[in-house]
Amino acid sequence: MLNLDKLKNIELVLFDVDGTLVNDYGELGERTKKLIMNLKKYGVNFSFASGRLHSALIPLAEELKLYSPLISLDGTVIKSIAEKNFVYRSYLKENHVKKAIELSERYMVNIALCHNDVIYYTEQNSVIPKLMDKFGAPYQEVESYDNLTDKTLELVFASDNRPAVAYIRDKFIFPFSLGISISFFRSQTHDNIYYLEIRRSGSSKGKAMKRLLKHLKIQEEKTAVLGDWYNDISMFESKALKIAPANAISELKRKADIVLKKSNNEEAAAVFLEKLLKVKMS
Repeated sequence: MLNLDKLKNIELVLFDVDGTLVNDYGELGERTKKLIMNLKKYGVNFSFASGRLHSALIPLAEELKLYSPLISLDGTVIKSIAEKNFVYRSYLKENHVKKAIELSERYMVNIALCHNDVIYYTEQNSVIPKLMDKFGAPYQEVESYDNLTDKTLELVFASDNRPAVAYIRDKFIFPFSLGISISFFRSQTHDNIYYLEIRRSGSSKGKAMKRLLKHLKIQEEKTAVLGDWYNDISMFESKALKIAPANAISELKRKADIVLKKSNNEEAAAVFLEKLLKVKMS
């Protein structure tokens, strides 16, 4: 049974974006938009915790008139759209970036450098925009990565050569694993494409949520989080109210306080927001 007092006390709603807030075409539902606007009148704040780059979140934030800082690149960056200052950012060490570039060239694996607003690639990595699933991110071709190694937030390798990608992963596990976080996985949308993502350790959506709440002076217990995927698990291990749409992975559903019957394509977020508005109005 859902504690209505907990709903009544919600001060911040934190949305995962793709697979949760927007449909599979990246669109916001009209009911969702209207409910967010109405809930703002009752003092509810809203923000995103997304795997997208910060720049790819700005159009959505502007559409919803959100003013709280946004969590991007799975917790690597926390930044508002109105100010240039960062609440938090976590750059990879230059020696890690340079080693990654060297390994990508040696084993002929595509690599891209993700910065706050742009994903950079070179001519020999020109397939990167077609292979990567960073929704809404701008890509920029550069002649060389030489002047871009000091402000890289994430490295992404992409290739159909699984053994080569796995070998690079193993090279980073030893002796470079200290201070970095590594994800190795097969693409959901591109046949036989494998990805290796490398970030500085200490960044996750869950940790970013705690950093954001401290910045906003809001308690975990007065926060609601909505998510659907593995990168949302760390948020679902908090004291926040946890909501999963019907399309969420089973691991999240088991941790959720509310499992909605509708998917992201059926405006699942709006179902929760209607419950929240009803309680706030009572």
